[in-house]
Amino acid sequence: MSANSREQSIEKLESEVFDLVVIGGGITGAGIALDAASRGLSVALLEKYDFAGGTSSRSTKLIHGGLRYLKQLELGLVRKVGRERAVIHRLAPHLVRPVPMLLPVYRNGSLGRWSTTLALSVYDRLAGVKKQERFKWYGPKEVANMEPGLLTDELQGGAVYTEYRTDDARLTMAVLKSASGAGAVCLNYMLVKDFVRENNRLSAVLADDLIGGKMITVRGKLVVSAAGPWVDEIRRIENKSSDKKLQLTKGVHLVLKAERFQINYPVYADVGDGRMFFIIPRGNRVYIGTTDTLYAGPTENPQVTKDDADYLLAAANRLFPKQHLTVKDIISSWAGVRPLLFEEGKSPSELSRRDEIWETSSGLISIAGGKLTGYRTMAKEVVDKVMFKLTGSKSVCKTESLLLDGYVSEQELEALITRLKGEASQVGFSHEEIRRLVFTYGSETELIIEQAYTLHQEVKDQEKRILQAELMYCVQFEWVRNISDFFIRRTGMLYFDRQRVLKQYLPAAEIIAELLDQQDGQTREDIAFLEAALSQAVTFN
Repeated sequence: MSANSREQSIEKLESEVFDLVVIGGGITGAGIALDAASRGLSVALLEKYDFAGGTSSRSTKLIHGGLRYLKQLELGLVRKVGRERAVIHRLAPHLVRPVPMLLPVYRNGSLGRWSTTLALSVYDRLAGVKKQERFKWYGPKEVANMEPGLLTDELQGGAVYTEYRTDDARLTMAVLKSASGAGAVCLNYMLVKDFVRENNRLSAVLADDLIGGKMITVRGKLVVSAAGPWVDEIRRIENKSSDKKLQLTKGVHLVLKAERFQINYPVYADVGDGRMFFIIPRGNRVYIGTTDTLYAGPTENPQVTKDDADYLLAAANRLFPKQHLTVKDIISSWAGVRPLLFEEGKSPSELSRRDEIWETSSGLISIAGGKLTGYRTMAKEVVDKVMFKLTGSKSVCKTESLLLDGYVSEQELEALITRLKGEASQVGFSHEEIRRLVFTYGSETELIIEQAYTLHQEVKDQEKRILQAELMYCVQFEWVRNISDFFIRRTGMLYFDRQRVLKQYLPAAEIIAELLDQQDGQTREDIAFLEAALSQAVTFN
């Protein structure tokens, strides 16, 4: 969003009385804003840093049905999120794509052949899986042929079932842009500092505009906190004596070059300690995750430790014994914090992934828990409650049929890529670059290509022209304020294309500074922040 657009949004935030103020710009807050706006409510959404800056850019990047929750007999959760996979895929096929997942089964492992086939049969039924995507069982020789490097000792066979891969931050952005298109005023870098009360009820939110440097008052009839790991913090701002609702756990992922770790299938397997983990190929990269450990450190910037990295590498080496992976093979990493519901005496892997809604006596509604996959149904639960409070009735949720920003049908994706490649070749876009853009921005890729044409005479360097066109789009339409917003959350390049970031981040900083008319000091600060993130992604202490 350009500087002028931000100023206009702040004017709206200061002048209007909104039906609903949402705190938190992750996937849950975005989902609530879209649902509420699509039902006709006036909505303001405030995010303390960048959109998807917390858990919603640091997940395993799967829209999956929670197969492992069958072990905890959370059948309702499996049914709800399992069925949601197909819904979200239908709403954003360019961002959510089915992949065949291999689940190898070993003698004396936490999953046996019969328990696996039973669990997957129940899973297919509960999740309403389409016939062509239901699981298939393969014998040990077949599995060994399918994935040649896999450990074969005690291998009983394996199942292939369907999961959906996504980019969590891009999905969040598509929902936010859809909410904005429905009339919601969404703004990042708005730090909530306090609440205003009238007659012992919340009537406004006080927020610090971290870009403009002033406090603003955002008035609203109702306030919802969807602040993820910060939900307890927001509750304590509202009431200093609020009790603890969340147990934070940390999840770590490691990124390696695909040439160093060649696999044919995404794999979901037993770590060896009763936990499960994923190994997922993504283009010319493979990522491994995740850990699940209690966390009490800084919520803003969780670190990947040497112990975290060693744990995941050991799990991968055990499953693929010829790999001999070491910390030196890691080219990037990320750590995220999960806001799970606090339950006394339970280990991280035993904590429920269900969501829960609380309301205080002054009217603050909070939601926490849940999963990326369940964002839409979580939002529906909250907005049903909001609608009833405001109007006395729930009204009909529309988000199950609202196609998300950038939508391209599954059948048209390849045709769009082919057409755009022809149109964009004159301004330097390769086929691979067009594919990346379409699977990032969907139909909006056309606007980036149009921007590149306008720069054709002015910017002679082909690589810089493409970079500038994409940056101009992201600044104008996706609220980008700095190079970290762009390289970490809008494109994921810091995780999956580190060399490109190293090559482009300084010219990108110059382009953004010019687009947003930034002072030199701010640009230097932005550069230092990204350089720290680049270092942290490959540092393990």
